[in-house]
Amino acid sequence: MKKNPFAERLAAFAEKVAAKKLDAAVVFNQANVRALTGVDCDNACLLVGGGRVVLYTDFRYTAAIGRTAPWLKVDDIKKLNGKKPLSVRGLSFGAVGYESVITHAKFLSLEKTFPKAKFTDILEDIGELRAVKTAAELDALRAAESLNDEIWAEARGRFRAGMTERDMARIIKHLMIERGEGEAFETIVCVGRNAAECHHVPDDTVWNGREPVLVDMGVKLGGYCSDMTRNIVPARPSPAYKKVYALVLEANRRAIAAVRPGMTAGALDKVARDFLAGNGYGKAFGHSLGHGVGIEIHEKPFAAKNGKTVLRPGMSVTIEPGVYLEGNLGVRIEDLVLVTEDGCEVISHSDK
Repeated sequence: MKKNPFAERLAAFAEKVAAKKLDAAVVFNQANVRALTGVDCDNACLLVGGGRVVLYTDFRYTAAIGRTAPWLKVDDIKKLNGKKPLSVRGLSFGAVGYESVITHAKFLSLEKTFPKAKFTDILEDIGELRAVKTAAELDALRAAESLNDEIWAEARGRFRAGMTERDMARIIKHLMIERGEGEAFETIVCVGRNAAECHHVPDDTVWNGREPVLVDMGVKLGGYCSDMTRNIVPARPSPAYKKVYALVLEANRRAIAAVRPGMTAGALDKVARDFLAGNGYGKAFGHSLGHGVGIEIHEKPFAAKNGKTVLRPGMSVTIEPGVYLEGNLGVRIEDLVLVTEDGCEVISHSDK
């Protein structure tokens, strides 16, 4: 019989459920279910507790799950619709863990399904487990980021003066559909001063071939995301742009060199933030240094001010310092790195 590729993570989650003195935990979030079972299903709930692991879903997915994940006990999700209390032998459901991101309507339904339960949020517990990737997940991230590099090189070669931001974003999007599984997030293309809007939505701004262009992009492959930001630097950049670009690049390099297991995510953010602040651009760096990447584009750890997460081998994190001067210019340089035993592995390889 096939084995659950995430069996260790699922076992660790079951231990957390028991340590919190919960009778069970119910997991609805699609990415969380996949991270614990390997099953990617848009209508499922995983129940873990009391030595039991049951995946509730509907008839559309039962056969496929039985074929691809034979280690899972599967039951009818209608039993969780709140019309009557759930009865499972050996479980009293006096204390139940749930994800605080579910809708209010779903929570009201849970209260009917578990009428005697006291509910405890277990969202952070799952996030912490997902933050440390398996060996297979690390390989999936490397493959996705490598494809992202290839697509950037191909797309960059197709860009021409006279194209709009939408035209350039469309080229990237089509390549991602052709070679991968589409976009991990909406591609950002910013011409000239539009890059001062760090999450600018591509519009009809025309590139004249001489202005800088910022592109933030990520392709999805094998169910895993990638993320990278690169800039097309003009042959003759303005003195202001040249200065800012050099500082952001140095902040990026310093943060990458600083990555170590055992440091907090906040300490990593501080490396880049202090450097830019020391050069007069602290207020122009308005977002956090980075975030984890995996099944979703934003996962733990979050390298932000005062971030408490301790970096561990197997974690992924983006390194993306930026400087944004409203009405003038914007520069962000982003790489994806994997935390190793003694530093990090940079898996974004496009020229900076």
